[in-house]
Amino acid sequence: MTEFTAEIQAAVDATRAEIARLHDELVRYGLVVWTGGNVSGRVPGADLFVIKPSGVSYADLAPANMIVCDLDGVAVPGTPGSDRSPSSDTAAHAYVYRNMPEVGGVVHTHSTYAVAWAARGEEIPCVITGMADEFGGPIPVGPFAIIGDDSIGRGIVDTLRGHRSRAVLMQNHGPFTIGVSAKDAVKAAVMCEDAARTVHLAREAGPLLPISQEKIDALYARYQNVYGQPCDERRHADRHHDESPDAAGVHR
Repeated sequence: MTEFTAEIQAAVDATRAEIARLHDELVRYGLVVWTGGNVSGRVPGADLFVIKPSGVSYADLAPANMIVCDLDGVAVPGTPGSDRSPSSDTAAHAYVYRNMPEVGGVVHTHSTYAVAWAARGEEIPCVITGMADEFGGPIPVGPFAIIGDDSIGRGIVDTLRGHRSRAVLMQNHGPFTIGVSAKDAVKAAVMCEDAARTVHLAREAGPLLPISQEKIDALYARYQNVYGQPCDERRHADRHHDESPDAAGVHR
């Protein structure tokens, strides 16, 4: 049986509780059907992550049956839930955590509109300000890959590394999202589906109106650096935004 230090055990327990709770958000926002989809979260201070078991109803998910895995995607022996098989996407999540150390959470859903874009192998163009805010541009398409090994993870990393978007549409499959935390990755999944639905409906009604790259950059910079900050921090960020263009000439 694996034993953790008291500090790591506390982090594992907190991550278990958080990941179990966040699966409820996938159901709440209508992003999953049956037992498909998953949320995982990195355990702070350890080379571990927590993910749901495979084939278990969302109503039956609880902290005790979440599975603790190492960064190779192997369940840690002797830990609660380790007698079950982890999600079929575990290898993909593990590959992301190994290769993107800044990522603290990964989400996969089969949300309807995002899957429809993935089925066409078509990126979602950035034609609404909410997409510019959240993703800083289009939501890209990743390569077709088969479940079962780390091929999907490789596609996620190759597509999103260096990209502003925290969401990728894996071709013929569906969306995967990343975040600095599991909650952040869930938010990205919710916003990805909202963008997929809205842009689909807009295109059905008529031609899409593009947003200039300059405006996309400005919207993204303000949302990421100013939105939601206290007044004093907003004023400081506004001054920085006005005075400090980045290397590409974009004020952030």
